[in-house]
Amino acid sequence: MYFINTTTDTNAETNAKLVNMEPTPDNATPTIEKYAEDETSFDRKLMSMRKEVLSGKRIPKHENFYKKYFEIKKTPVRGPQVTVNDEAVRKTKRYYGYFTLLSNEKMDAITALQLYRNKDVVEKAFANIKDRLNLRRLLVSSEKSLDGKLFVGFVALIYLAYIKKRMHEAKIFQKYTLQTLLDKLDIIECFENPGYSLRIGEVLSKQKQIYEALGIDSPT
Repeated sequence: MYFINTTTDTNAETNAKLVNMEPTPDNATPTIEKYAEDETSFDRKLMSMRKEVLSGKRIPKHENFYKKYFEIKKTPVRGPQVTVNDEAVRKTKRYYGYFTLLSNEKMDAITALQLYRNKDVVEKAFANIKDRLNLRRLLVSSEKSLDGKLFVGFVALIYLAYIKKRMHEAKIFQKYTLQTLLDKLDIIECFENPGYSLRIGEVLSKQKQIYEALGIDSPT
C-alpha cells in the first residue's frame, strides 16, 4: 500500500489532511477502472473546451479552465490557435486512480484509512438499531444519555439475534418472519396490581407453539 500525507491550512483554526492511496494488488482493478473513467471524462471535457475557444464562442465561467489548460494565440489570418498545456494536464492526471480522504484532525494516512473503512461498519450498526428496533432519532441532552440509549439498543439487538438464530434452528421462518413472530407474541398481556404478583393474560395455542419451538417456557 502506498500513501501520501499532505497537510493544508484551510483557515486559521482548521487543518485539512489529504491522504492519497495508490493501487494495491487486492484493489488494483477498480482503481485502474476509476483512472480510465476519470481520464476519459477529462479528455472529453478538454476537447469540448478547445472547440469552444476555436469557435469564438467562449463561455465566461470557463475562462479559468481555458487559462489553465490552453495556450491561446490569435493570428490575423488563421484566427485563434489553441495548444494544450501538456504540463498542466499531466499534473491534473497524476492523481487519477487515487482517492482522497479529508480530515480536520491530524493523523497518519493508515489511521485515516482505517477510520474510513470502519465507517461502513458503524453506519450498518446504526441502521440495525434504527431499522430493526424502530429506534427514533437519538435526541438526547447529554453524552451519558446517548450512551445509555445505545446500550439498551445494543442489548435489544442481542436478543433479536438470539431469537433469529433459534428461528433458523427450529425452521420457524417457514411460517413467520422475525417481525410477524414478535407481533404474534406482543399481544400477550400482563397485569400488575400493587401487592400482588403479575398476572399473565391468555396465551393462545399458536403462541405456545412458538415458545416451544424456541425452547422457551411459555409464560403462565
